[in-house]
Amino acid sequence: MKRRVVITGVGAVSPIGIGKEEFVKSLKEGKSGVGKITRFENEDLQVKIAAEVKDFNVENYLSKREAKRMDLYSQYGVAASQMALEDAKIDLDNIDKERFGVIIGSGIGGIGTFEEQSNIFKDRGAKRISPFFIPMMITNMAAGNIAIKFKAKGPNETIVTACASSTHAIGDAFEIIKRGDGDIIITGGTEASITEMSVSGFASMKALSTRNDQPEKASRPFDKDRDGFVMGEGAGILILEELEHAKKRNAKIYAEVLGYGLSCDANHITTPAENGEGARRSMEMAIKKAGLKPEDIDYINAHGTSTYYNDLYETMAIKDLFKNSIDKIKVSSIKSMTGHLLGAAGGIEACACAVAIDEEFLPPTINYENKDEECDLDYVPNKAENIKIDYALSNSLGFGGQNASIILGRYKE
Repeated sequence: MKRRVVITGVGAVSPIGIGKEEFVKSLKEGKSGVGKITRFENEDLQVKIAAEVKDFNVENYLSKREAKRMDLYSQYGVAASQMALEDAKIDLDNIDKERFGVIIGSGIGGIGTFEEQSNIFKDRGAKRISPFFIPMMITNMAAGNIAIKFKAKGPNETIVTACASSTHAIGDAFEIIKRGDGDIIITGGTEASITEMSVSGFASMKALSTRNDQPEKASRPFDKDRDGFVMGEGAGILILEELEHAKKRNAKIYAEVLGYGLSCDANHITTPAENGEGARRSMEMAIKKAGLKPEDIDYINAHGTSTYYNDLYETMAIKDLFKNSIDKIKVSSIKSMTGHLLGAAGGIEACACAVAIDEEFLPPTINYENKDEECDLDYVPNKAENIKIDYALSNSLGFGGQNASIILGRYKE
């Protein structure tokens, strides 16, 4: 029997709200989560803005002792996972823990801990390094901590493919359930990389917006005056569940996961392949594996970083693949609101797609003010639209030319 995979829970720790309700409300209102960096002194830095998570109280999810032994990215992941499990109404005492897994994406992992302990090493010597330094820093530990917290003894992996990490994680979780190796998977991504070195490194690459005087206007995907992405942070977590397992417990179903595509540009360490040919192949694979045609897709959640080449080439890829339905396709980038969550971007954006299908609305691309003649699709400019979506495609395109696309659809018996 064919095993179908559905989304039964959503958890969000984001720059535009903590928890599904606040996150969705902000998406509908077109709220910007970008502001001046408060996490560290930045007078001497070229970039002074980011999309920070506000009002996160770790003690709502972890004891002080547990939290002290986790990097912030792990804390975000555990918190969003708890929210998603609660949203899915999963009774952890009455599931098969060996068929309950965790697949998480993170591009950078515990860089905050790395920087902190590096400074201790330089200032106070090797003997003052924390014994928790390594397990706090390594990128697989969010998945490990989530599994420990919720006793998930099934498949456990961490995907590290830069900005494509959590879309790859969701796709892999989908395939694991589909082939019968699990029934429930906590999946998505988490990232906490708003640190001095991380911001400085991306700034040195000229990848970040320097619109320091207008933070809320800085992330402007597809706009002619875009000048780079804005770093964000947080976690977006979904509960993926085998359909019959979900139906037996009368679970709410947000959407069905239908297809997963992946490809590599094999072109350049940071610049996308010309004309977006790698992104095109990833989207095409996802659509084919879902048993759909390009004309079936209603909405594309674009990678849409607000950088020149990403927005241009992703637009070109969409226009080429969807040429027969380009007049009806809706495209938007929630990075205009959340900033770019790096390895967690695909997770929070899949959350947005799931709730958009469930609540019948399109998240907007805010700050779309000056049309770029080369980026000329319907980007749902500035205001959310109330539209029924049957099929949504979400793209994530990472440094190294690693691309991932997933298809979510309205659940049908």
